[in-house]
Amino acid sequence: MRNLKRGLLLSGCLGLLVGCTTVKTPNTFTFVPDFPPGFKYELKAIYLPAAGETCRVPGKPDFWVSFNKPTMEYVSTAEIELYKTVSDCPLALNKVEIKLIGFYGKGRSNFSMDYASIFVRPELLERLKGTFNEDGAGEFYGECRWSFRTVGPHRFLIKLLTCKNMDAQGNVLRTRPSTAYTLTQLEGKTVTLKVRLASEELPAIGDTWIKVTRGWKRCMGENFEDQYAFCYGNDTNFSTFKMVDGRVCTIYPGCTEQGAP
Repeated sequence: MRNLKRGLLLSGCLGLLVGCTTVKTPNTFTFVPDFPPGFKYELKAIYLPAAGETCRVPGKPDFWVSFNKPTMEYVSTAEIELYKTVSDCPLALNKVEIKLIGFYGKGRSNFSMDYASIFVRPELLERLKGTFNEDGAGEFYGECRWSFRTVGPHRFLIKLLTCKNMDAQGNVLRTRPSTAYTLTQLEGKTVTLKVRLASEELPAIGDTWIKVTRGWKRCMGENFEDQYAFCYGNDTNFSTFKMVDGRVCTIYPGCTEQGAP
C-alpha cells in the first residue's frame, strides 16, 4: 500500500511538472544557399516595428542586420532572428534580401550579381504562402544566366548575371527569385534557395555578336573606338576581344575557331 501511494504521488508530481512545462517558441529560421560552383551570397535581414507598434528606431525608417559583407567572416548558412528589440522598439522581420554573387574570373572585378528575396509578414493569403515539409524544410528556386559583352577600346570581355524565379517544375518565370512566409511559419524552420545555372550564355546587348558554329563572333562596327559596335547586318567584319585571362580571341567561348590555344 505504501509503494502504491508513493507511485501515485510520483505520477501526480510528474503530471504536474509536465503540465507546467513551458515550450519556448524558436525566434529564428535558417537560410541555406544551394548554389552553383563559384557563387557566394550576401544577405540583409530587414526589420520594421512589430504589428501594433508606433515606435521607430531613432534615425532609421527600418533596421537591418547584414551577413557576409566583405568585412565580415563568411558564413555558409545564416540564422536569422524573427523578432528583435532595438532602442526599446519591438521589431519584426519584414524581408530578407539575398545578393547572389557569381564569379567568372580571379580578378577583383570579375564578378556580377543579382538579387533574390524572402518576404515575411504577420499574415499572408493562403495562395501566397511558401510551404514546408514534415521536417520543417522549405525551398524556393531560381535560374541564373551569364550574358557577355565587351568594354573599352581593347574590347575586354565581361559578364553580367541575371537571375529569374523558377517554379518547382523547372519553369523559368519573369520575376527575380522570391518566396513568402508568415512569421509563425518560419519559427525554427529552414529555407533553402536552390539556384541552377543556365547552360547557354547569351550576348548582353542585341545585334553586337553573330552566332556561328562554334560560338559567337564580335561585330567590328565602325572601329575599336565604337563601344556598341552594332552589326547592322554586316556578318563578315569582326573584331578581336580580350578574355578575362588576357588572351586575344576571335570567338567566344572557344577563343579561336579551332578551340582555345
